[in-house]
Order: sequence, then structure tokens, then C-alpha cells
Amino acid sequence: MPLIVLMEDDAATRTLVASVLRKDGYEVLSADNGVSGLELVRQNKPDLVISDVQMPLMDGFAMLQALRADPAIMTIPVILLTSLQERAHMRIGMTSGADDYITKPFRPGELREAAAAQLNKREMQAALQTMAVEAAVQAALVDQKHHLSRLYEEKLASELSDKWPAADAASEDEKFSNASVLFVDVLNYAGLAEKLSSTELSDVVRQFYNNAGDTVHLFGARHMQFVGEGLLVVFVDSTDTSSVNHGLRAARAALGLVDAAKRVQKFLNSQFPAYGLPRFDVSVALNSGPVALAKLEDPLHGGIHVLPVGDTVSVTLLLQKQASKAGWKIAASVAMLRGVTGAVNTGARALISLPGRTAALDAAELLGLALQT
Repeated sequence: MPLIVLMEDDAATRTLVASVLRKDGYEVLSADNGVSGLELVRQNKPDLVISDVQMPLMDGFAMLQALRADPAIMTIPVILLTSLQERAHMRIGMTSGADDYITKPFRPGELREAAAAQLNKREMQAALQTMAVEAAVQAALVDQKHHLSRLYEEKLASELSDKWPAADAASEDEKFSNASVLFVDVLNYAGLAEKLSSTELSDVVRQFYNNAGDTVHLFGARHMQFVGEGLLVVFVDSTDTSSVNHGLRAARAALGLVDAAKRVQKFLNSQFPAYGLPRFDVSVALNSGPVALAKLEDPLHGGIHVLPVGDTVSVTLLLQKQASKAGWKIAASVAMLRGVTGAVNTGARALISLPGRTAALDAAELLGLALQT
């Protein structure tokens, strides 16, 4: 029977989480602060730790730092609980060695899925060996956490100044023999623009793309840029993200973007109930293959702009348009799915005709991450 240590200072939440986990057959030990919880971890060496961020005596981040510094318990997976208003906690937790996070309030099903995914991590890692996923994910996170934190802050600062990702004018184009490209576009944008003022629409779009930016950053995007109302993102393998391959990180980012759209829809329902707005929704396309990041000099404003180019990028943009007509939330080329075999669940599969191309594209609908049993 898997053992879980739960740290949560709120008695009601602690009781709820423990009840859900015990109902699934797990043994649960609980603590109401980080100090007591960490001692439970050291004494019992559980299979999983679930911890709130805000706790007395020792908060979740300090507890996580102490856990990762102890060789006897450093590889135990940790899930952090944080509120929707504390988005910075998500970034800090992921770059400090957390394996996952759950935002409050959460559904019991979300908790079950997150716990099951971490408890089955060894089986997942075995299934993903053909995708070059390193077995020692926890050790890599510990070794690289300081570097990841610095890398994230550099990217975020550059993005906020409208210069991310920056490029050296003297440097050459970057070429990747295999990368994953994600393109997300807002559906019904024209209908929203018709019924909302420019200020209201900008608030809605900003809310979604703030969440989208956080999501792609969390999963190690190499490059992102806006294309019309859409967002184009490139993921590549590098030493900074060597623990999980680019295809799986792109898939997780795509699922996060769909969830972000659902949160925006809830916001519209609460703020504009009488407007009769079309549904705020997105469609996402994923594709893998060779990609070049071309560095172009701006003759009017100076500086260097980075432009993703190549057939892989072109196919991704076309796939999103065609798949959205079929009602697919996330469409993935079979070329991309081969890199995440066993890690995701797929639905319908079809040969999709793309405008301007002679051959149809073999693609499938991506439904979610697979739970290994």
C-alpha cells in the first residue's frame, strides 16, 4: 500500500485530501505544518509528499528545499498545493524541485490523477525510455534547480520588456534537427470583439495570454511569439530541460492552455453574463521535426528578431486551422506522437488535407496524459 505524507495547516482541507486519498487505497500520514511534516517524511520515507505552500513554522518551499538537501529522502516526489491567485508560487515550486502542483480549489479527480501520476512515476519512466527521458528526474532537478531558476527569470524579464527571446546580432541562425512546435489560436475571436469594448477585450485576451506565457515557460519553451491572435511556441531538448523530452513538454503545455481557456470562460460567465458572448475557446496543434530559428535584422527599429521557419512550422499552422474545423481541441501529428508513445492518450485519428500541400497529414486528437498501471 503506497504511503503518502500530507502537510496542510487548514484542518478542513487536510481532512478532505486525506479522505480522498484513503478512499483510493493509500495510507496517509498528516501534519499541520512543514516542520512536523518533514519529520514524518524522514521517519517513514513515504512514496509521495503532498504539501501546502503557506504553512506555519516552515512553508512548503522551505520544506521542499530541506527535503531535496537530504540524500535519504531527496528523490521522493512532491506535489505542491497553491491558490489560483498565487501564480508566482507555481513558477517557484517548479524551479525548486517540485514534481507537480495543484491549484486550489481543486476537484477530487484532479488530486487522484496527480497522485496516481507521481506514484506510478517509475513505471512511466520505464515506458518513456524509448523517448530518451532520463530515469533520474529528481536528481536532475536538484542538480539544476538554481540554474533553472536563473534561466526562467532571465526569460521572464526579457518577455516583459518585449525583447524575449533576445538574440545576438552577430550570432548565426539556430538549427534543430528535431523540435516540437505548438500553435494555439483563440476561437470566436471576431465574435468576442464584436460584443466587447476594446478595453474589455484586451482584459480578456491579456488574462489568457498571461496564463499561456506562464504555462509555456513552466514547460521550458525555447521560443514563443504571437501570430495574429495566436501564439507560436517552439520546444527543443537542451541541458536545461534534459529530464523530459521536448514532445512531452509540448503536450503538457497544450493541455495547460486548454485548461487556461476554461478559466477564462468562467471569468466571462461571471463578468459579462448578459452580453450573450460566444464561448471563449482555443484550438491547439502540435508537430515535430526540423526547425530553424532565423535571426533577422530589423532595418527600421534596429535589433534582431527571431522567426521560426521550416516545413514543421508551416504544417503546424495549417494543422490547427483544419483540426479546429473537426472539433479537435488538440491535434497532434503522428510524427510528434511517436515521440511520446505511452505517455499520452489519443482519440480520433485521420488523414487531414492541408491547403497547398499534395499529401495529407496523419494526425490524431490528443486527449490527455496517460496514467501507467
